[in-house]
Amino acid sequence: MPPTLQTVVRRMGLRPLAGGLPPDTVVRWVAVSELADPTPYLEGDELLLTTGLRLEGDLAGYVGRLVARGVAGLGFGVGVSHAEVPPALVEAAGRAGLPLLEVPRETPFIAIGKAVSELLAAEQYEEITRAFAAQGRLTRAALRPEGMHAVVDRLAKEVGGWAALLDETGAVRHATRGARTEGVTAELGRLLTGHPRPFVAGEERQGEGGRGRWPASLALSGPGEHIVVQPLGGARPRGFFAVGAREAFSPVTHTVINAAGSLLTLAMEQGRTQAAAERRVRSAALDLLLSGAGQQARDVLAALGGRLPEPPLTVLAARADALDVLETRVFAAPEPHAGDVVFALVPEALVEEVAGEADAPVGVSLPATYDPASLTTALDQARRALDAAQHPLQEVGGPRVVRFGELAGQGLLGLLDQATAQAFATALLAPLTAYGSRADLVESLRAYLESNGHWDAAAQRLGIHRHTLRYRMRRVGDLLGRDLDDPGVRAELWLALEAARRYPVTSCATGSS
Repeated sequence: MPPTLQTVVRRMGLRPLAGGLPPDTVVRWVAVSELADPTPYLEGDELLLTTGLRLEGDLAGYVGRLVARGVAGLGFGVGVSHAEVPPALVEAAGRAGLPLLEVPRETPFIAIGKAVSELLAAEQYEEITRAFAAQGRLTRAALRPEGMHAVVDRLAKEVGGWAALLDETGAVRHATRGARTEGVTAELGRLLTGHPRPFVAGEERQGEGGRGRWPASLALSGPGEHIVVQPLGGARPRGFFAVGAREAFSPVTHTVINAAGSLLTLAMEQGRTQAAAERRVRSAALDLLLSGAGQQARDVLAALGGRLPEPPLTVLAARADALDVLETRVFAAPEPHAGDVVFALVPEALVEEVAGEADAPVGVSLPATYDPASLTTALDQARRALDAAQHPLQEVGGPRVVRFGELAGQGLLGLLDQATAQAFATALLAPLTAYGSRADLVESLRAYLESNGHWDAAAQRLGIHRHTLRYRMRRVGDLLGRDLDDPGVRAELWLALEAARRYPVTSCATGSS
């Protein structure tokens, strides 16, 4: 949770004057404002800092507005506009129960903001560390002989509540002590038979169900009860798991629940062929890599005798039907949570060889590492390169292996598909192409941009007087409703002109002869 107001006060040496220091008051941010009413710019739980420059008149109303907005406290900096905190403000804060703190002259407001930022960052790091540690414990549980039951038992301990495993009909197959599954099984039964009950006040439900349709996820909440239900398997779940606790689940807990869902799904897939199971393991390992859980990914692969290539590596993307070939040579896995694309992690020295054996269009990323950001970028690059390799305009017999670096060398248009580029050019240039069917405005604009806005050079290129060109550019600006002196506008217009030239259509024709 965010740092408490007490922690901030102790760390910064602030002096409480009124309102007390409730132990459960948290500080989610620090805001500085000298406005008489800063509440429109606040969200709640802020420590508001002011020097009282504009504080006058009804201070009780000022305090009341802050309390209504839910600020964590008010810090008053003395020694600037006030030698001491106004007694009327102290009295108003005391009556309203607003924590009022004196900020010494030698304590900069920015120092308080930095301190709170550091505390928030430390809390976030601790949450991530807890999540990774929990994922590791769940992974080890999944490797035990009890398999799925061990994961469910471990999950209940991680969330401080209960967990249960259900089959595809919603019947309980395994549950921990204290599990309250009656409502879960009843709700799943209604969803799976196409008779979901109406929403209940205070309850959250995600996804839809019906005969032949299953909920993507289900969250139920009520007084002292918070339950999450997730399906296990693909489009047609072959089971569900539920987890419940008295307190609402935090982001860290949701991460742990999702990790358990991935592990349970993997365990359930062990009932299928060994090849299918291994593919899902590799997909989960790739997901763990993308989330920064590199060691857990290696642990999962090690249990199957697999391993990851040493960095630096290159990502290859291919259609799903290329998996049979790729997985015999390198680490290859279906795209996590989708599966329509196969990603392979390949040492750079083997890229050409492996890509050639795929016998299908292949996209190749730039070199990458196992850093989550680097790997995520590489997967996106490989997918974009694959899209280019499968482009309908690809020449027959042309290269079926496209590297992302080659795409980048084609400029920004090389990263856009034809339909998107054509639609962009058509919409942006329509006022010009429709203007009396005259092409001189479009060609004049192109010459103007190619000459970097130099009138004489552009006019000479067009064979017209510069005053004529100035008139045309004013007309272009009026028709488009844009300022041609704006660099951003010029960039958009240049991209539209290039798209119109590269992918000409009737509505985007420049009319050049």
